[in-house]
Amino acid sequence: MKLQAGLLAVVLAGSLAACGSGGGGAGDADAAAQARGPITIWYSNNAEEVAWGKQMVAAWNAEHADQKVTAQEIPTGKSSEEVIGAAITAGNAPCLIFNTSPASVSQFQKQGGLVPLDASYIEERSGDIAQQYKSADGKYYQLPWKSNPVMIFYNKKIFAKAGITDPSLKTYDEFLAASRKVVASKAAKFAIYPAPSNEFYQSWFDFYPLYAAESGGKQLVADGKATFASDEGKKVAQFWRTMYADKLASPEKYTGDAFVDGTAAMAVVGPWAIATYKGKVDWGVVPVPTSSGKSADEIHTFSDAKNVAMYSACKNRGTAWDVLKFATSKEQDGKFLAATGQMPLRKDVASTYADYFAKNPDYKTFADQASRTVEVPNVPNSITIWQTFRDAYSKSVIFGQEDIGSALDGAAQKVDQLAKQS
Repeated sequence: MKLQAGLLAVVLAGSLAACGSGGGGAGDADAAAQARGPITIWYSNNAEEVAWGKQMVAAWNAEHADQKVTAQEIPTGKSSEEVIGAAITAGNAPCLIFNTSPASVSQFQKQGGLVPLDASYIEERSGDIAQQYKSADGKYYQLPWKSNPVMIFYNKKIFAKAGITDPSLKTYDEFLAASRKVVASKAAKFAIYPAPSNEFYQSWFDFYPLYAAESGGKQLVADGKATFASDEGKKVAQFWRTMYADKLASPEKYTGDAFVDGTAAMAVVGPWAIATYKGKVDWGVVPVPTSSGKSADEIHTFSDAKNVAMYSACKNRGTAWDVLKFATSKEQDGKFLAATGQMPLRKDVASTYADYFAKNPDYKTFADQASRTVEVPNVPNSITIWQTFRDAYSKSVIFGQEDIGSALDGAAQKVDQLAKQS
């Protein structure tokens, strides 16, 4: 079914006119916003996403012979962020990338590499959760696409071996008690094994999910100020410090998947992993813990989202916007969910795809959790902010070389300065 182009052309002429480099002046941006023709897109190299992407492109091309989409996996490099940044600089980024990290949006925007998108479609599709993805200028330079709300997976066989048949992991005390049983019984070498390395994004899978839960859904930075040096942040940091100090988690880098290998009894991960664990781990899943043991329907967690952005080197932005809407339609989101098990960032996922969750009950818990996710803050210097936090966290929490309170307070002061810079 062809999408109607007339209204979209009017919307895009206004909403996309303020593009950065790659489109020249405002006149070029106006022309590009209405232009239709062939476009190129990139998607993730995850096998399930590639399969979804190929069928989506084939469905589009079958109905739009004059607006053909050419798709490829994102080129390999040290990180997708570096690859995309280099493409922006070279002026040869594709029209759409279905693998845009929210943490990188502020930098790509600063480079002039992104095109602002139509807010009405984004907010209608995603609801209130869309607000976390809005940039400081009030525009959307990313379409919230899909999330992997992280939870605690546990290995049922390892827990049973440790004498735990019905684990309660709601509070820090309960989590620590279960962890000590696992390690003391030698059912597994470690209770849990988050990556102890220092990359900026590693805190998304140890500190940040628990901080989102403990704080009731706060981001790392809010209103231009760091929030993590609060009592909640220090409670989370102290919990993880105890895990490392008591040798329930390891400060050594692990090659492989410690959960699949049975080296660790638990993992902090999202629903994308279910397919990976199939036939390898008899697992259960629970929300991340809090100090007081909040109920599951109160728990927030990290979204682990990847989004879609339109890049300013794109000449045929009318087609690009049509393709973006087609790829994030109710039908295509349903196909994406079925192919990958990842949660589309749209309102009422559980009820919209009730048939899928009835047939795939393992994913239903994640659909509920998807309504309470916290994203990385969309602020200037986002990656530098995360690296500043990670440096302090690694030194104080993982390696115990500095007092936690002093480390977080010092990092918060640096982050406050970074958040003020444009």
